Amino acid sequence: MTDPLTIKLTDSLSRKKQEFIPLDPNHVKLYACGPTVYNYAHLGNGRMAVVYDLWARLLRHAYPKVTYVSNITDVEDKIITAAKESGQEIAVITEKYTKIYNDDMATLGVGLPDIQPKATEHIQEMIDQIAQLIERGHAYEAEGHVLFNVPSDPSYGALSGRSRDEQVAGARVEIAPYKRDAADFVLWKPSTNDQPGWDSPWGVGRPGWHIECSAMAEKHLGLPFDLHGGGADLKFPHHENEIAQSCCAHGHPEKVNSFANYWIHNGFVTVDGEKMSKSLGNFLLVHDLIKDHKGEVLRLALLSAHYRQPLDWSAQVLHQSQVLLDKLYTKLLELKDVQADIGEIPMSIMTALCDDLNTPLAIAELNKMLKEKEGVELKSQLLAVGSLIGILQENPDEWLVQDHSNIDVSKVEGLIKERAEAKKNKNFARSDAIRDELLSIGIEINDTRDGTTWQKT
Repeated sequence: MTDPLTIKLTDSLSRKKQEFIPLDPNHVKLYACGPTVYNYAHLGNGRMAVVYDLWARLLRHAYPKVTYVSNITDVEDKIITAAKESGQEIAVITEKYTKIYNDDMATLGVGLPDIQPKATEHIQEMIDQIAQLIERGHAYEAEGHVLFNVPSDPSYGALSGRSRDEQVAGARVEIAPYKRDAADFVLWKPSTNDQPGWDSPWGVGRPGWHIECSAMAEKHLGLPFDLHGGGADLKFPHHENEIAQSCCAHGHPEKVNSFANYWIHNGFVTVDGEKMSKSLGNFLLVHDLIKDHKGEVLRLALLSAHYRQPLDWSAQVLHQSQVLLDKLYTKLLELKDVQADIGEIPMSIMTALCDDLNTPLAIAELNKMLKEKEGVELKSQLLAVGSLIGILQENPDEWLVQDHSNIDVSKVEGLIKERAEAKKNKNFARSDAIRDELLSIGIEINDTRDGTTWQKT
């Protein structure tokens, strides 16, 4: 951007919407917690990936250099369990699901992060950070474990705002006799012969989950960095523990932004008003959804609600995204002979995105563009918005090719012809009745300068 707009975000740490001021305007650094790779990614994972992909795109639009890091957790107890149940080696499972995750996210228009570190490749960094915590009196060894001593951190709870009792309950902490305090959490734990393990000063073992992101973020971004993101479910205990580990390891327990300067969290995904749950049969996997829906439709649907708010997934949300994209592609097809390069993003859309990534408003403004602009201006701006948001990347001809099986095409075209005659004769009641009749059989029509087009709803 020639004259960059002010970007505002709602910082989870300060609990305020504020102007984003990068630590170094020539190099913005963003970290978002990635998946644990033992199974297919669910829709909540997909929302997180799409949201932070768009944050990275927006930041790149405003600043000359952005480094976006999002990790792969490839050592964790759920992975060990999956390996035992399947009889496969852990590496086989993690490599398989890492590839599937990246491929599925690519279908949603999510680019690979600039750096995608794997936990197993950063064990030494984790060991070093644990040693620092022990040396500074914030961690202790007990029965082959190393634990972070929560009461040693005067700022613990700053991100979540949880009370002492809420901390213990919310973390679902393991009750163990070797803990000094009920809220203490594991940094390192011993491994048996059938579990993955690495040599350490505390014996053969493996890291706790929380230490992984602390070590990888510091390794690839340095401290402090600008933005840390993830799903709302990670705010406590995962992100709270990251702050504690990283700040205390470097002797800054009272300076909670000495790890990450801002924190952003995306909301949960529900399905038809209910929490996603395997027991309810509404646990949606991205890998399944992309078999039945185009990636851009899913992406736009995931961006249809403000990222901080819950997203209620439904057939209606998908339908609205499909209809809008069909309109946009139809317009691009109408303008296929118009020569236009990618232009400037309209100020109304840029303002919406810079205001805490207000995608619902940006989508509403995109709809208005179709009515208010035309020709070269419209096409160049559609291409610009599409490039930023991650839509309109397909060929319009191919996008608009439809499966007309199970549709009586001659009947549809006959009704459209009859409707044109009714409009010509100013019989608008009949014209509206035909539109309603077509909708009742799943056909939506769109009047253009070149005639009426139709598509399945």
